[in-house]
This record gives sequence, C-alpha cells and structure tokens, in this order.
Amino acid sequence: MFTGIVQEAGVIKGIKPTARSIELTVSAGASARGLKPGDSFAVNGCCLTAVKITARGKTKLVQFDLLRETWSRTNLQFARVGSLVNLERPLRADGEFGGHFVTGHIDGCGTIIRWEKSGADHVLDITAPADVMRYLIFKGSVAVDGISLTVAAVQKKSFRIWIIPHTFEVTALRERQVGDAVNLEADMLGKYVEKFLAGRAARK
Repeated sequence: MFTGIVQEAGVIKGIKPTARSIELTVSAGASARGLKPGDSFAVNGCCLTAVKITARGKTKLVQFDLLRETWSRTNLQFARVGSLVNLERPLRADGEFGGHFVTGHIDGCGTIIRWEKSGADHVLDITAPADVMRYLIFKGSVAVDGISLTVAAVQKKSFRIWIIPHTFEVTALRERQVGDAVNLEADMLGKYVEKFLAGRAARK
C-alpha cells in the first residue's frame, strides 16, 4: 500500500526486453535506502518488485522485471533511457499518512491535453477512460503517475488538477508535455462503495 507522496524522481538507466519480461533499471537515491530484493517499489504509480540492487556512488541501480501485461497497460512503455519516473516506497505501519490509499495497480492511462503555467502554479487537464472517470469527483483524490492529487474539476471525458511549485519541482511532471500518457489510479474507496451498492441492489 502506498500514499501517493512521491519521495523523489528517479532516472531510467536501462530497458531490456527478454523472452518473458522487460528488465527495467532505475537510478534511485534516498528512496532506495535500505531497499532489498523482493521489496515493493512504486514506479510512476506501478507497484513493482525489486529483483536486483546495485550500489553506484550515492545512488543505487534498482532492477525490476515487468510482465508484458504491465508494460502494455502503463505509460512505462513510452519511457526511454534518461526519462524521469516517480518513486515511492510502501507505507510503513508506523509511517505518516500524507496522501490517500494508493494500491499501485493502474486503472488505465490518461492523456495530457493541457499543461501550462498559471501564476506560480501549473494547471493540468487529462482525458481519462470511462472506467476511470466514473470514480472521479470534485475535490476527490486521484493518483497521476503515482502522485496523490486533488481533482479540481470534472468534465465528461477529462478532469483538471492544479500542481503547486513543490510538486512540479520534485516529480517527473516537470518533463511532461501535452500528448503524453500518464498512469491513473482512481480512489479505491469509490470502487468499494460502488460494489457495495451494486450488491445491495442485487439482493432487493
């Protein structure tokens, strides 16, 4: 379980297709401190398993094996060596809960249709699949590339969020452009409510 509070932006150092998976190697700093093979790590909001860790100066190279299903359903398929990715370690039982419950299971990819500076902040408009839009509400939560953000407006096929300077500076959003794909995970609370209500309706 994650909270969507990104710890740092890492850099993709290697992408190697194999017969059964995609080997993804990411350079990480403080977020990889104490990381061990077998530990979970969120990369652009995707919950991945670290399989190999190599120290390199003040950073560590972390290798992940991605199933082709994960690769094809997330924006990692568009990443290149040198691309920034958002990194977050799982929430500890005694950790500070600063965002919202994020599982690391991507619901779908959205597309940036507006991304521009507005005063000190940035405004970001994203189109999303219908099965993601159904869970978005005004002032609700959504994870965009693993970042816990507040929905500022909801349209029929898109939604808007505002990005404060700190979020822009410390996450991979700073290299995003109009037309780019972003990973989306809707708030799991909405999914549970929907299932609960559907179950009640079926029993009547």
